[in-house]
Amino acid sequence: MSLPLLRRGILQVGPRLLSHPPKRVPGPSAILTIRRTYAAKAKKSTANLIPGSQRPIADDAAWEDYQKCDEKMKAAVEWFRKECASGEARASGRVTPALLSPVRVRLPDDDHLYKLEEVSTVGVRDGTLLLITVFDEEYLKHVERAIYEAKLPNIVPQKHDNRTIKVPIPKPTVEARQTLVKAAQMQAEDSRVQIRKHHQASLKKGKYERTSVEFEEFQKLSQRHVGEIDNIIVQLKKSTGVGK
Repeated sequence: MSLPLLRRGILQVGPRLLSHPPKRVPGPSAILTIRRTYAAKAKKSTANLIPGSQRPIADDAAWEDYQKCDEKMKAAVEWFRKECASGEARASGRVTPALLSPVRVRLPDDDHLYKLEEVSTVGVRDGTLLLITVFDEEYLKHVERAIYEAKLPNIVPQKHDNRTIKVPIPKPTVEARQTLVKAAQMQAEDSRVQIRKHHQASLKKGKYERTSVEFEEFQKLSQRHVGEIDNIIVQLKKSTGVGK
């Protein structure tokens, strides 16, 4: 076949080839990468980590309120427990720096209340004397005032020098132990009041009806923590030998 005829044949066939082009396999550059996207998951509260079967309250919002109320009540109980432990130590006659743990010091031009160990060191001498050495001479009068204001039974500070305060700890008498228990009973009532306040605030926030499960469970929670306060007082009386 001559070259012209070959060219003519190609020209005749060409349109048919162009009208039905062969399927092309895309190369690597033509392949589109498809990424699967997911909707962002909402953060779940820790309340949902507890199986519903183990929760006294099924509603998530009410359960979170219940947990927050429980934590606040626990804090009130633990504060009272520590106060009673300090009182028990005093009643037993043990002389330790913990006897002054309730003391809070207010420094001039500073609204913050400092723990005694934050502005001084507290040591024990001869088993009957607490020795307080302030970090700065200017702190001395403020520390002395703070010890008086703490109103700890039988705790009377005595200035020794420009940086030191002595606190003799007398052997506790029956009257002293009774005073300690009486003070603890007053603190117990303050703790009960705090627990009831948290209880009422939670009920008010949730607007729970008296016949609801939530109302009943919050009531049980309050009674349980108040019962812990009562048990701590009973234990303190037993350990100090002070009756009702």
